[in-house]
Amino acid sequence: MALTGRAALLAALGSLPVGIWDPSWTGILAVNAPLAAACACDFALAAPVRRLGLTRSGDTSARLGETADVTLTITNPSSRPLRAHVRDAWPPSSWLQGTETAASRHRVTVPAGERRRITTRLRPTRRGDRQADRVTIRSYGPLGLFSRQGTHKVPWTVRVLPPFTSRKHLPSKLARLRELDGRTSVLTRGEGTEFDSLREYVPGDDTRSIDWRATARQSAVAVRTWRPERDRHILLVLDTGRTSAGRVGDAPRLDASMDAALLLAALASRAGDRVDLLAYDRRVRALVQGRAAGDVLPSLVNAMATLEPELIETDARGLTATALRTAPRHSLIVLLTTLDAAPIEEGLLPVLSQLTQRHTVLLASVADPHIARMATARGNTDAVYEAAAASQAQNERHRTAEQLRRHGVTVVDAPPEELAPALADAYLALKTAGRL
Repeated sequence: MALTGRAALLAALGSLPVGIWDPSWTGILAVNAPLAAACACDFALAAPVRRLGLTRSGDTSARLGETADVTLTITNPSSRPLRAHVRDAWPPSSWLQGTETAASRHRVTVPAGERRRITTRLRPTRRGDRQADRVTIRSYGPLGLFSRQGTHKVPWTVRVLPPFTSRKHLPSKLARLRELDGRTSVLTRGEGTEFDSLREYVPGDDTRSIDWRATARQSAVAVRTWRPERDRHILLVLDTGRTSAGRVGDAPRLDASMDAALLLAALASRAGDRVDLLAYDRRVRALVQGRAAGDVLPSLVNAMATLEPELIETDARGLTATALRTAPRHSLIVLLTTLDAAPIEEGLLPVLSQLTQRHTVLLASVADPHIARMATARGNTDAVYEAAAASQAQNERHRTAEQLRRHGVTVVDAPPEELAPALADAYLALKTAGRL
């Protein structure tokens, strides 16, 4: 229970003339006794808070940057109307900074024996599960002098999914995939391509593709067409160790890696390949296996939603062993990790041969565009020193990448906004070359 500002204002206004004309206890009681009686009546007529029934409905998931509407239904079983202020509390990251007060507070009137719905619109600023905290209700009497207050626990969870901003690149990558898949006039042949059909020879076709047996049975020269092999296994390995916590721009490296993994998964599932996910640092943080093509992307997005970087060094031996158990047969293993020299040379390189002797390995790393800008800076002494430091860092990354390439690893090193399409292009290049 609590006094309202209106009651305090009336008490102050009543005490002012008493203090001027008759400053005594009698005068104060003459003003405050009727006010106290009015407050008691107002409190008695206010609807009880603890007897209210509260239920939730609405959205259970939303992509980062989008809105989620959660509806709170308030049922008033008492014989008195409910006039209330309602605060629907959620974690601070459920709204943009500065908008929490307007979004979480509502005014509602519920007649006796009826129910009303209020909607809280969330706009989360971080991935993961956002859980409702509590609902605080302040019920006022008809005079607005006194109020009852109470809280209710009404559980509800909204899962905030990765935004998948690289989805805009998917149509162009699918167009290239259709070319590789023989759905256009451009047909490719490589070590890992399989026979698709026969067609009539046209000038410019590779003479090695002529099918002489089929040609002998018909009047025209026939050539074989080829398409990339399907049903290949792709294992996406997300490194969730300390290096993934480094921020590039406004987001951790892990978020850029997730976005690239989602684009590759969408593309590979359309190509008929099987896609699995492993998130690892010193233990398995997420594992998605054996999903059908239509269920791959929702499963990956749901698994990635709650992943956060762990401030520990990644166990490269454990990661390699887990990847080998997850992919027992020949697969494309996509490592989304760092290109920093120390973690690669001390952790990954000693065990890399275990992966490369059985699998095709592709490593994708998020480059910091700020370092590239620093490397070109000039104008004063500080800028020159910064440029030298940035150049040294870039050279170390290039040396590390060359070491990996000498071990047969395909390396993709690109800024966050370019990593996803670059990784998709590397996958298509491997498919074109028949290396899957």
